[in-house]
Amino acid sequence: MGEEWFGQQCFGVRCEWGEAGAVALAPRSACVVVVDVLSFTTSVSVAVDAGTRVYPFRRRDERAAAFAAAHDAVLAVGRRAVTEQRPWSLSPTALRLAPPVPRLVLPSPNGSAISAAVTGIPVLAASLRNASAVARWIRRQGWGTVDQPVAVIAAGERWPGRGTLRPSIEDLLGAGAVISALEAAGAGPLSPESAIARAAFEATSDIAAALAECSSGRELRDGGFAEDVTIAGEVDAGEAVPLRVDGAFAPAD
Repeated sequence: MGEEWFGQQCFGVRCEWGEAGAVALAPRSACVVVVDVLSFTTSVSVAVDAGTRVYPFRRRDERAAAFAAAHDAVLAVGRRAVTEQRPWSLSPTALRLAPPVPRLVLPSPNGSAISAAVTGIPVLAASLRNASAVARWIRRQGWGTVDQPVAVIAAGERWPGRGTLRPSIEDLLGAGAVISALEAAGAGPLSPESAIARAAFEATSDIAAALAECSSGRELRDGGFAEDVTIAGEVDAGEAVPLRVDGAFAPAD
């Protein structure tokens, strides 16, 4: 199948899209960094900042409910299903306002599904909020070299009604932020895919405006969740490094 063409060998920092990209790069990587800016990894950053362990799960269904019960965790509801009694959802705004809980199951079809699909190696959740913190932690582990490469995965979105991958500007920028910080900390060399993501981030002078006006940002704004977009644009406001430990994202040591 020519898989070697797509592995980005000979590079210390590699970049791909979606679950298929994560599964392809993970076996030859020291770690996988999942980037889903609107909104899974931004929400993970907000929740972990508040001391919550976050379990990724592919779908919000009966299996997710059973999983949450088995782990003595709260199952997040949909953005529009938030109530005073159930204030936890995929919305980073809702999570910031809700009382912190020890354990939260946070389903999503993109970043959460990718995080759950990668097994056997460390998985980190990165966003624009914590890109530099994640990069610094990775470099302290000695990762980001040809022998110990890092796979940065831009989650992307889904085309409504079709379920196919829609590469998204916000995740390209988020991946680029992580890659830019990795390179600044001495990681490399960058694959061409990584270099292009880095260049996109570094060339974007107004990240907040780009998030607000991109397709995904407009969708959230028009749906009444403009504050979620604002929080996603808090570049390097978060210091926690969410590392998946025993199935849940928690602050890395």
